[in-house]
Amino acid sequence: MTGSKRFDNYIGGEWVTATEYSTNINPSDLSDVIGEYAKADVAQVQTAIDAARAAFPAWSTSGIQARSDALDKVGSEILARKQELGTLLAREEGKTLPEAIGEVSRAGNIFKFFAGECLRLSGDYLPSVRPGVHVEVTREALGVVGLITPWNFPIAIPAWKIAPALAYGNCVVFKPADLVPGCAWALAEIIARAGFPAGVFNLVMGSGRVVGDAIVNSPKVDGISFTGSVSVGRQIAISCVSRQAKVQLEMGGKNPQVILDDADLKQAVELAVQSAFYSTGQRCTASSRLIVTAGIHDKFVEAMAERMRSIKVGHALQAGIDIGPVVSRAQLDQDLGYIDIARNEGARLVAGGSLVTCDTEGYFLAPALFADSTADMRISREEVFGPVANIIKVADYEAALAMANDTEFGLSAGIATTSLKYANHFKRHSQAGMVMVNLPTAGVDYHVPFGGRKGSSYGSREQGRYAQEFYTLVKTSYIGS
Repeated sequence: MTGSKRFDNYIGGEWVTATEYSTNINPSDLSDVIGEYAKADVAQVQTAIDAARAAFPAWSTSGIQARSDALDKVGSEILARKQELGTLLAREEGKTLPEAIGEVSRAGNIFKFFAGECLRLSGDYLPSVRPGVHVEVTREALGVVGLITPWNFPIAIPAWKIAPALAYGNCVVFKPADLVPGCAWALAEIIARAGFPAGVFNLVMGSGRVVGDAIVNSPKVDGISFTGSVSVGRQIAISCVSRQAKVQLEMGGKNPQVILDDADLKQAVELAVQSAFYSTGQRCTASSRLIVTAGIHDKFVEAMAERMRSIKVGHALQAGIDIGPVVSRAQLDQDLGYIDIARNEGARLVAGGSLVTCDTEGYFLAPALFADSTADMRISREEVFGPVANIIKVADYEAALAMANDTEFGLSAGIATTSLKYANHFKRHSQAGMVMVNLPTAGVDYHVPFGGRKGSSYGSREQGRYAQEFYTLVKTSYIGS
């Protein structure tokens, strides 16, 4: 679009123009153009990979204090600019401004955490079973890593991949989601000024079919960390395994929120609303299956309908708004499609589900809640990735647990109960990577592991100290006297 500011790729320590640019539009106001962002071609991706490969030997053996200082500098600048960056995030992705600022703060804290991890990398020094021999177990950088991130957390997910990759001595080729390049570019610009040598970090924006495929299929890339759809993730896994590259995948979720008869009703309603609808339901940890036992079911449905009447949908930057727009026209069409599917399957629409008119043209949708749904409905099986949830009535705790586990996914699961017995049993028997007791299923800390089971995740965990499992290789050295 003529007159819009252009933002280039960052390759080998230089900002590099492209032959094609994409327009970044605010989903809260379709007249608001954030900018035009470069779309890399295959040749530019290969140049970025070569730059990372050339930088790797020196960077992977560099001093840990320099790494720590650079990462800490990135974190400090992100936190100092959280209002500005949060506004950018809200404009391009559609989170409300408070949520967007919270995500930016999380990104800054992630970089600071891994600045500390540079200084905490440990190993083992062990005696051998043979006299006069000792054993050292150490970790070394994996190599060149390709990082492919989604649109729903445009700065936090890049942060939790980039920061550990750099902390452990890897070089990065980063491809953000084509839909939200603004935060990725802003993060890259901060990293570019933080003191990392040329080639250590590279930003290549563009489509998955061009940029993503080139990264995934390059024999010069030692590992791929991907967050996105199940179908794409599975194809990436096949490609990486075929060439023996390391792979880490975070994919879909159909997360259950169990509400037991003994739950505090007000608390259960609030955590269900937050789980299902905040961030416009566009979180892989969002709970779209509300599994409610018979004794509290009718009261819960009524209380949820009442609570949802107070939810305010509107422009992400407007004060007092609870939920912003859906991220794009395509995603809005998908959400509306699932609402129609649920109706046609026989589920009862309790609240919401209609388009919302605001002062600006955008993709505004009132959160939809269905009741009288069953486990075999598509609305109960498939990930919608929007503000759409359904309530499933079950007889008791045992039925609720079975229903919660009856899914191909296993990312996050929640339970609302005042019973220590049921809470402990659910923690142990839930087939999910993360369990929440009397808390929303969405909302995790940055210093502890993140990941799921079954179709949700593949490979080692992300975040916290567990991130080293993907970004490092273990070496065992034997020393004789």
